[in-house]
Amino acid sequence: MTERLLLYISLILGFLIGGTDLSRAQISVSAPSKVSAGENFRIAYTINTQDVEDFRAGNIPSGLELIAGPYTSQQSSYQMINGHTSSSSSITFTFTVYAGKNGSFVVPPAHARVRGKWVASRPVRITVSGRARNSGGAPQMHQDAGGQQEEIAAAGSAITSKDLFIKVTANKYRVHEQEPVLLTYKVYTLVDLTQLEGKMPDLTGFHSQEIPLPQQKSFHVERVNGRPYRCVTWSQYLMYPQMTGALKIPSITFKGIVVQQNRNVDPFEAFFNGGSGYVEVKRNIVAPGVDIQVDPLPAKPVGFSGGVGKFSISAKLDKKEVKAGDPITLRVVISGTGNLKLIKQPVVEFPNGFDKYDPKVTDKTKLTNAGVGGSMVYDYLAVPRNQGKYTIPSVSFIYYDVDANAYKTLHTQPFTVNVAPGDGKSSSEDFNNPVDNDIHALKNGPSDTTSVGDFFLGSAAYWVSLLLPLIAFVVLLILFRRRAIENADIVKMRGKRANKIARRRLKRASRLMFEHNSAEFYDEVLRALWGYVSYKLNMPVESLSKENIKEKLASRGVNDEIIGKFISALEECEFERYAPGDEAGNMEKTFQSAMTAIIEIEDVMKKRK
Repeated sequence: MTERLLLYISLILGFLIGGTDLSRAQISVSAPSKVSAGENFRIAYTINTQDVEDFRAGNIPSGLELIAGPYTSQQSSYQMINGHTSSSSSITFTFTVYAGKNGSFVVPPAHARVRGKWVASRPVRITVSGRARNSGGAPQMHQDAGGQQEEIAAAGSAITSKDLFIKVTANKYRVHEQEPVLLTYKVYTLVDLTQLEGKMPDLTGFHSQEIPLPQQKSFHVERVNGRPYRCVTWSQYLMYPQMTGALKIPSITFKGIVVQQNRNVDPFEAFFNGGSGYVEVKRNIVAPGVDIQVDPLPAKPVGFSGGVGKFSISAKLDKKEVKAGDPITLRVVISGTGNLKLIKQPVVEFPNGFDKYDPKVTDKTKLTNAGVGGSMVYDYLAVPRNQGKYTIPSVSFIYYDVDANAYKTLHTQPFTVNVAPGDGKSSSEDFNNPVDNDIHALKNGPSDTTSVGDFFLGSAAYWVSLLLPLIAFVVLLILFRRRAIENADIVKMRGKRANKIARRRLKRASRLMFEHNSAEFYDEVLRALWGYVSYKLNMPVESLSKENIKEKLASRGVNDEIIGKFISALEECEFERYAPGDEAGNMEKTFQSAMTAIIEIEDVMKKRK
């Protein structure tokens, strides 16, 4: 019988094939640690790939007897979340072994060759003690009390909600607005679950991000109501509530596949007749919904950054001694854990006489279970124009501390800059002295005479050449004076820059739209809209609201219809980033609304002039 079984094993091994990354190939083994004499038990070897060229189980020691096997089963899982597809596959070799006598036995490691290289499992120690209950002469199948081995149910067995279910938990059920909530989906099973698929929940009212988890799931044992379940953390989401009140995270229906054994089919006969002796049963598992109570933040102080979490701020100036006209860079870094990507840019007040430019923003954050952690870096470029000693005041940052349940204000240190006079660049020309300084004849030989009226001096062309530079000088003087007057009118200059800045940001937004980068696209469109009215109305962004935008635009002669389009563009941009459906269509709709609103306001302003 044993020789015949080994022959079957060698024939089966020639048909096995699969695929994975060799660097991660490994063999895990599942077997009971203790059995009773007279029992049958299973030893299962699972390889996290289907690209297996050869498999060799360890020799079964004397005292144990190989009854059947290997039974092979292959598992594949495919998921699509946020447009990203992931897959995993594995193959399992299961042997049925009979415990003949008491004692402690060690089953040597199994070996498999994957893409030309061998990998090995750990050895298995099995202790046989006592005798199994009498079952009419037929050996019993061991039921592992420790829950370390999954049991393959017989085909047709009912799968209840107690055999397979999903728990949904949140680390907090009552939070403040913008305070992160960690949502965890955990699978518990008593059956052979080989595949599970579920869509990302439609989290209306939340800004959500999925925490990346290993594609190769690793089960462990947990007891629930006294029963040992194999469980695994399937997915996790970090969510920032954007609305207040009672928010509902909807239930999700996962589609799973459970393998059951057809025990009426001989495994060897089934294999050679094209069957496996196993059937796959589709099962829907409903993950329950969760209620989150979101409390509004207390009355927001003036200058509130929108930050909720735990933060720190620092600043560094690259040069404290410069010459007029030379640029300096002030770097402001906000670090910590919280909604770092949603905070407003820090406001830096440079002294009069400094030309200030938009900051360069560098994102150095990463997603963690506690929230978005890391830092946001803001580099402000400024150019001093006049000599003197100047002080750059400290930068303030106001945020809501979730641990202290209070607003906190942080300050950087001020900086003193000494500006020296600029370099007066002068250039000189080098002239060569004549090598020969002797007096030479003016002309040798016969000469021709010319009439006085034919000379260039005194001619019409001569006077025109004199007048042209004078006229050009007067024209340039008028133009430069007009430009100086315009530059002195800060309100007018900011108004002129508004359209240019908006066009630049909308151009970058269109590029992000074609790259399907929705998160940065909506951020860029919002910056374009708020930045446009900030420059056009000569008001800082933090002082703007939808109400005073309506009032200011109306005072500039913009009618209610166009004002309504601009406000709708703002609201649409804030809504569409969380709206379900066609992501590309949402972005195109938002882009058209923002561009139309700015163009129509600009047309009104030009006609009024």
